[in-house]
Amino acid sequence: MEKRLTYFDNAATVWPKPESVYKFMDQFYRTHGVNPGRSGYDLAIEAGSLLTNLRKRLTKFFGGDEDAPERLVFSYNVTDSLNLVIPGLIGKGDHVITTNLEHNSVIRPVNHLVRDCGAEVTYLPFNSEGFIEPDEVKRAIRPNTKALIVNHGSNVIGTVQPLREMGRLCREHDIVFIVDTAQTAGVIPINMKEMNIDVVAFTGHKALMGSMGIGGLCIRKHVEIAQVRSGGTGVRSVDPYHLEEYPWRLEFGTPNMVGVAALWAGQDWLDENGIENVYAHEMKLAKQLVEGLRQIDGVRLYCCDQLKNHLSTVLVNVQGADPADVGTMLDVDHDIAVRTGLHCAPLVHTQLGTVENHGGVRFSVGAFNTEKEVAAAIHAVSEVASWARERVRKPERDRVLMATPAPIGLTA
Repeated sequence: MEKRLTYFDNAATVWPKPESVYKFMDQFYRTHGVNPGRSGYDLAIEAGSLLTNLRKRLTKFFGGDEDAPERLVFSYNVTDSLNLVIPGLIGKGDHVITTNLEHNSVIRPVNHLVRDCGAEVTYLPFNSEGFIEPDEVKRAIRPNTKALIVNHGSNVIGTVQPLREMGRLCREHDIVFIVDTAQTAGVIPINMKEMNIDVVAFTGHKALMGSMGIGGLCIRKHVEIAQVRSGGTGVRSVDPYHLEEYPWRLEFGTPNMVGVAALWAGQDWLDENGIENVYAHEMKLAKQLVEGLRQIDGVRLYCCDQLKNHLSTVLVNVQGADPADVGTMLDVDHDIAVRTGLHCAPLVHTQLGTVENHGGVRFSVGAFNTEKEVAAAIHAVSEVASWARERVRKPERDRVLMATPAPIGLTA
């Protein structure tokens, strides 16, 4: 019988997806797999209707401007979304505030703007518990500060940032507030109007229970994002320039309708199960994982002394073992999948001091994990830690034996 993989890499992509998502994706593509909005026949109109209705549904889901659902635009993923909004908003002389918790999908576009376009940036450190202090944001504001970009939930240490306080500061100082919700959309409620968020960047393949290859932006009516791409839309083809209106302003080419179908079905699943219930389940397992790992000699955990305002993402290291080796042993010997390394977020590891150790080992619990799987993970890490301790002790014993004088009359 084939062994079942125990999957703890949900921060990379949630897997498996609900069965209802698989079924709807397949059904929709078989029956409505045509190009929406390009033709006037019934099937194309029906496909376009799902696309339009999903814009409305997700705008409501994020607490955006429900009278402007066209400002919910689709992209490939959250990285693609951030690469649309950051260069479309920040220019020469503009100052950006962001954090050491960011993914490279923020760090690299911002750094390119600083190097190539004369923008300025301030990276805020997180505190010992993994949070950005709103007072630090306030102190970093300058007269030319254009935007604050914040990773809502860290994909490395799992901490969830205080968006309301940050949003209030942004509104008081007329700063555009951009939030990366890659890890939180689908498990943590987000209301753009209540939190004073101007732009939400999201991806479909994580807790929104959709497929890979689709993400997007939800943009408030008072924010304008300049076009950084241009190309066909299937609308007003005679126009020699890309359309100014949303959603086409930031959308290009044929939409990912399989991804649209997956996101629609994902919304159905979240409505049926409740994101608060999904979150409670994941955090119950995360608590079990943290408590178990904490008992193992040689295992170090980061920023999870308490799990308030936290996701079910846990970063650890095993003393005496490279994270890559730990991941390989968990995979090969125990059929457990985790993510090791720097997790595309090098500033987090720089601040934690884990870069020279090649990062860490990340467990990210998902909606379909079980207590039995968490117990198996704890046991597996215990065995790896025991191996690492023995590995450290053996050279010490060898050095002692080599340094001990041989008995008189015997040759060494």
